[in-house]
Amino acid sequence: MVQTIITRTISSLLVILGSLTLVFAIFYLLPGDPVLSMIDPTYATPEMIENLRIQLGLDQPFYIQFGHYLADMLRGDFGVSMVNSDPVLPKIIANFPSTLILTLASTCIAVLIGVILGILSAVHRNGWIDILARTIGLFGISMPTFWSGILLILIFSIQLGWFPAMGSDGISTLVLPAITLGIVGAGFVIRIVRNSMLEVLSEPFITTLRAKGISRHVILYKHALRNALIPVVTVVGMQIGEMLAGTVVIETVFSRQGIGRILADAIMARDIPVVQGVVFFTAILYVVINLLVDISYTYIDPRIRRSLT
Repeated sequence: MVQTIITRTISSLLVILGSLTLVFAIFYLLPGDPVLSMIDPTYATPEMIENLRIQLGLDQPFYIQFGHYLADMLRGDFGVSMVNSDPVLPKIIANFPSTLILTLASTCIAVLIGVILGILSAVHRNGWIDILARTIGLFGISMPTFWSGILLILIFSIQLGWFPAMGSDGISTLVLPAITLGIVGAGFVIRIVRNSMLEVLSEPFITTLRAKGISRHVILYKHALRNALIPVVTVVGMQIGEMLAGTVVIETVFSRQGIGRILADAIMARDIPVVQGVVFFTAILYVVINLLVDISYTYIDPRIRRSLT
């Protein structure tokens, strides 16, 4: 068990290093001069532009720039913004709680809707409830979040006036963004729970329990559901990472503060240090969440523990 945890931790660190390398390489190879986004070339002389490029180390080869960048990241220095010279990491940390609240609220909605509809879909297989649940799941997976978010704004903000369309102050501004992201996650959870429940219900031990005369509800909700929900842990962990990435669109559509909104604004302004910092910060969170899910999975499922011994 300990060896497995160490191996997965090392592989997670390699993934983080690979994501850091990939992000840096992408922005290094992008066309355009980042110095020109910092100063007005109309009033700057070529000597001023070249001096700023040397000051930022942009005149050095790729491996030297990446070495300095990696050393700074290991020290927790994400650099400063090219737009206003603010440190990147404190800016990310200050806006992260809003994104975290949105992600957790969306995850709760996805799990609640997904588990309930997934169970009902499996229990009433090929019935109208099953068809309705699968339709909702397909809708959640297929519809882009910017479209469903705008649709919710039109219905619940403009037409009905129940919730504010924009902002990040109070619970009322959290409802529509959380539902928009939660519907996407619910679509995946519905499919996983349904398929897992159908697989468990076809196991021999379920047939044995039925032969013993145990009631249908006890079989479904005490024995089958407990085993069927094990894969949901993995899906939820993956969905948390996906929702963190999805906040870029949602926070832009609903004008919420958060690291997704910071990333969108930085892309528009070609603020490379901020973009790199947010992407790297999100990659670390994604890898850590999946590592924790992998470790918890070995404790939840006894079969995995036995396979590792």
